[in-house]
Amino acid sequence: QVRLVESGGGLVQPGGSLRLSCTASGIIFSTYDMGWYRQAPGKQRELVAGISSGGSTNYVDSVKGRFTISRDNAKNTVYLQMNSLKPEDTAVYYCNARLILLGIKYDFWGQGTQVTVSS
Repeated sequence: QVRLVESGGGLVQPGGSLRLSCTASGIIFSTYDMGWYRQAPGKQRELVAGISSGGSTNYVDSVKGRFTISRDNAKNTVYLQMNSLKPEDTAVYYCNARLILLGIKYDFWGQGTQVTVSS
């Protein structure tokens, strides 16, 4: 059974920082591309940051220079360090694991963790 368990969300003031963690089980973690998505009320889910199995990273423009995604394959964990948080970063953040193997797409999601940026 595949599980992705996020942690680290919470309430933070504008300008503050949070670090999200997502620990996976039931998959060969090192072979999966990992991503952090977010969904704010009334908005579509969007990719915030991604890291490939090889370590390449990509970010949505609105978080470049503020957020950093990283992974620790020994711990089956992906992180999202979020600095200089803004109210518009408020959303539920979801962890995603994705692999395409022999034409089959394997796509798994965590349950989400709430991030609220407010004074």
